[in-house]
Amino acid sequence: MPSRPHKRSPLAVQLLLLLEEEPMHAYRMQQLIKERHKDTIVNIAQRNSVYQTLDRLLRDGLVEVRETSREGKRPRSTVYQLTGEGRETLMSWLRTMLSTPAREFPEFPVALASLPALPVAEVVDLLERRVSALEELLGTIDDDARAAGAMGVPRLFLVEDEYRRAMAVTELRWVRELIADLGEGRLSWRR
Repeated sequence: MPSRPHKRSPLAVQLLLLLEEEPMHAYRMQQLIKERHKDTIVNIAQRNSVYQTLDRLLRDGLVEVRETSREGKRPRSTVYQLTGEGRETLMSWLRTMLSTPAREFPEFPVALASLPALPVAEVVDLLERRVSALEELLGTIDDDARAAGAMGVPRLFLVEDEYRRAMAVTELRWVRELIADLGEGRLSWRR
């Protein structure tokens, strides 16, 4: 019976990459994701996300428990390590992610498809807020890039931020054009 494909997610990829470096426990993985600012590309806002993803990777045989220990009254700590299948799956996922555009479902296009549900003036106001948020995001990305440059961080470890910046610049330009089209009546509807 052929094995079913493993469910890929950005967080699963990040966890497998960390475990390729060395075996570690979930809390350490979560800390490294934050320290390395990878929480800008994977969602660990929910504390349980790392644990739930590790449980799935464990069930799928992509990681295994290396050891479990307890120190004093602290909760039990489980150290995970990457399996051979996990390494193969990780490399396969990375090759697919780099070569094939994914069909993703972000919220913004859904909101754009629903523009007629709101009055034009309100849409303009909301899009102007989005412009401000994008400008702030770009400022943060640029500040982080300057700080990383000052610390001598190699570009290899910053390319995802370059990509995020390019996407934000493109979106910012497009949203400004949309606001202009709405303001000049080139795009309108009745509500």
